Amino acid sequence: MWSLRRLSSVIVLLALLGSGTVLAEGTGAGASTTTQAKRAVSWVDEPVSFQAAGMTVDATFRHPVGATSPVPAVLLIAGSGPTDRDGNSAVEPGPIDTIKTLADWLSQDGAASLRYDKLGSGQTGIGPFADKVDSVGITVYEQEAAAALKFLSRRPGVGDQRLAVFGHSEGALFALLLATGGAGKVPRIHALGLFEPLGLRYLDLITVQVDAQLKAQVKAGEITKKLEATVESTLNKAVTHLRATGSVAANLPYGLDGILNPATAKYLYQADKFDPETLAAEVAARTPVILSCSNADSQVSCSQVSRVVQGFAEAGASTTLVRQIGVDHVLKVDPTGSATNYTKSLPFSPALKKAIRAFVGRSL
Repeated sequence: MWSLRRLSSVIVLLALLGSGTVLAEGTGAGASTTTQAKRAVSWVDEPVSFQAAGMTVDATFRHPVGATSPVPAVLLIAGSGPTDRDGNSAVEPGPIDTIKTLADWLSQDGAASLRYDKLGSGQTGIGPFADKVDSVGITVYEQEAAAALKFLSRRPGVGDQRLAVFGHSEGALFALLLATGGAGKVPRIHALGLFEPLGLRYLDLITVQVDAQLKAQVKAGEITKKLEATVESTLNKAVTHLRATGSVAANLPYGLDGILNPATAKYLYQADKFDPETLAAEVAARTPVILSCSNADSQVSCSQVSRVVQGFAEAGASTTLVRQIGVDHVLKVDPTGSATNYTKSLPFSPALKKAIRAFVGRSL
């Protein structure tokens, strides 16, 4: 039977299926961060861990050695799937390094950072949920993000009045939940970064992405229009049922069970309740925010991100949107935007790097 080709470009939950390294000294963009970076002897990647949701979460705290006063700090939250602290996924054939690259850029700009292995990835692993995968909802990921921000705020040398949260892809949803109190009480967030963020409710985004793949396969002559309609109908019925009941049938046909199944149902049901535009409208007024989108992003469109920008406008946030050309979803320069190129050794967006440097300099 025909089935949907591997949905590597679909943002879905797939997570549940020694000594520091010394880095080069950074130089910052703003006056205060530049001063701190120059005073630092070096930057170090320090392995750390913290407790959240009844388990140990492993992480990397990048910070300066030799700074004479506190530096700004950024919590980095990775995207969906079994994506670890560096932005690498167990289901991909090689490293992607999106989150590690953001940490590199931030240290060059004079800002410390914390990146962590969320549940289902890296050293953190599946933890106590190995035998109860279908019981995992969004709460455990909210608790991880909240505990990470609290941990970062308490690190020596961190200026807790200069904290930011940067989220990539699905990670942007958790950045918004932290900033709006949806993930519980956390230290005050002074700035936000949302890079190629979800701009629609989760199940709406999945539907849009599957529809796009189906249309591409029809155009390529791989499937018929009739089959396209059948798959779309099957997906729409499953989404409607999931939203109404919080459950989904096992073994959905046409490869849809790779997205919607009993193991992912609880998470998707809960995550789908949040509209990123609505959350953005709830952030504190005058919060500095930087967002990015690209014409080559095959997962998130600029029109979807514009919804989030509108939400921030309603909140009265100070928003910068970086519209990129020829940059893919994982922030690499690739005009094709193909998910099959995510692990290739391609340069990361120089325009976004420059924009983040300016943002850190004026906002942190």
